[in-house]
Amino acid sequence: MNFFAHTTVAERYASARPDINPFVLEMVKDFLRLEDKMEDALDVGCGTGLSTRALKALAHRVVGTDISKEMLQQAAALDGDTLHVESPAERLPFENGSFDLVTVSLAFHWFERELFLAQAHQLLRPRGWLIIYNNGFYGRMGENPAFEHWNRDIYLSRYPSPPRKDQPLTDAEAESSGFIFVGRETYTNEVHFTAEQLAAYLLTQSNTIAALEQGSETLDVLNQWLEEQLPPLFPAPVGTFAFGGRIWYLQRGPDAAVL
Repeated sequence: MNFFAHTTVAERYASARPDINPFVLEMVKDFLRLEDKMEDALDVGCGTGLSTRALKALAHRVVGTDISKEMLQQAAALDGDTLHVESPAERLPFENGSFDLVTVSLAFHWFERELFLAQAHQLLRPRGWLIIYNNGFYGRMGENPAFEHWNRDIYLSRYPSPPRKDQPLTDAEAESSGFIFVGRETYTNEVHFTAEQLAAYLLTQSNTIAALEQGSETLDVLNQWLEEQLPPLFPAPVGTFAFGGRIWYLQRGPDAAVL
């Protein structure tokens, strides 16, 4: 199931997701020791385009792809100068050797990873880079330790996360797809939300989207529940919330490495 292939979901995503991409891509720039921009970069699973716009700091020409036309409509509305292409990650419509850099932000766990890795290897130029990164909500609030209990035992109990392919990528998997696993990096970041902003963000998560799309609840009911639950958890108008993620650095190996 594509949890993001709906107009209302794309609209919520565009307006409520915190933009961590510039922060992460600055780390990528430092890791790769880039002094000048690369020529061509591809952002796969670009969603509403936050990651694609941030990628412009690393490459002269950037293309974003996503399976959801609704997400791409939001991306194009916010950035009409960038090419956005509707395509599944496993069947990308570009010529081999078209890119110096391929990135995936918060989407790899939805892909058929072996098929995607084979595609990425084909699309990259020799010694090109595949960067896979994510960012997650840790469910902790700096101003109120009790929030963690609410998130774990009430919110996630009511709206459990749908299954995804979230197991770590191994060196052997990378090598079998023609990549060298050069490095792994983790990071943490903080996001400040009001109760209203946090509610809007939670409505972009796949667990609440699943509840809405599968018909177990309506958006009005879910909104009302969050409006009742969240304000008492805020001792001040704005709360500080813990996020964090990981970055995987894979470099395209020689063609002979692919079996």
